[in-house]
Amino acid sequence: MEFTGLKQQYELLRNDINAGIQRVLDHGQYIMGPEVAQLEAQLAEYCGARHCVTVSSGTEALLISLMALGVQPGDEVITTPFSFIATAEAIVLAGARPVFVDVERATGNLDPARIVRRIGARTRAIMPVSLYGQPADMDAINGIARRHGLAVIEDAAQSFGASYGGQGSSQRSCNLSTIGCTSFFPSKPLGCYGDGGAIFTSDDELARAMREIRIHGQAERYHHTRVGVGGRMDTLQCAVVLAKLPTFDDEIAARRRVAAAYDRSFGSRMETLGGAEASAWAQYTIVPPRREPVQAALTAAGIPSVAHYPQAIHQQPAYLRYDDAACPVAELLAQRVLSLPMGPHLSQSDVARVAATVLAALDA
Repeated sequence: MEFTGLKQQYELLRNDINAGIQRVLDHGQYIMGPEVAQLEAQLAEYCGARHCVTVSSGTEALLISLMALGVQPGDEVITTPFSFIATAEAIVLAGARPVFVDVERATGNLDPARIVRRIGARTRAIMPVSLYGQPADMDAINGIARRHGLAVIEDAAQSFGASYGGQGSSQRSCNLSTIGCTSFFPSKPLGCYGDGGAIFTSDDELARAMREIRIHGQAERYHHTRVGVGGRMDTLQCAVVLAKLPTFDDEIAARRRVAAAYDRSFGSRMETLGGAEASAWAQYTIVPPRREPVQAALTAAGIPSVAHYPQAIHQQPAYLRYDDAACPVAELLAQRVLSLPMGPHLSQSDVARVAATVLAALDA
């Protein structure tokens, strides 16, 4: 059993993916070829944002966004301690200080009720993560940001395709705040075959700054108006995402069916994180009383599982200097969470087998 099912996805989309790659090989515009603008237009329309700027990775998307906002040394950015390291890493790379705020027990997302007490004179932005595919409480976070004159950057690396406000809502992750950032890392709900990412905004000035920053701060060829980075998403990767986009909504629907099957199989016997119907379900994550025996049982049965994430960011050696507030919920979740196989490829029998193995481990 595969954790993400990328091989099965490729087999289904082989002809379209191969044709898209071949078109790039034929025209030879490997950097900023026509597929880049084509993908940006389609992604912006999908999310409802005025602008989409493709970039070389989800991490670069966060960094470029911070740079476009003018975040600099001495500034502070409020964020979650329970995420992949890239969230805090981008803040530090921009020269700012990550200020960690604990997370909600039910979702693992940034807890809005704890944000205000951490806002200070140097706070410039709030960066919530839409963990495992479920957007954070963006209405509450945006409200706090408006009252304090702060920007909000949604780290939506795991939640592209999620709706906000319930299934059927027209609001989509990546278009819920000042800026939305996502990743096209292969294992994400919408992934390429290498690194890639995108930034979304409806602010014209921010979009212009982001486009310049991603090409070394270049407003026109060899005319550099700002400090930038080499952050372009290459044309081949854009072609891969373009080939996947037409079936993406079907895959999200299939992910939701898989998540519902897991829920039925576990019933009330297993605590999970997230669980909103409109999630993109990048991961299906359980919170067993003890992770080690459950993971060992899954491994013995040939079933892959991953702890996303086994240590809170503020406890990581490189980030101990920023550990200035208690985050007990994040620390507890880091000790217990376990992500199970998830993807549109999983059958009902696959789900039943995984759930039975987990429950048997709990009863052992």
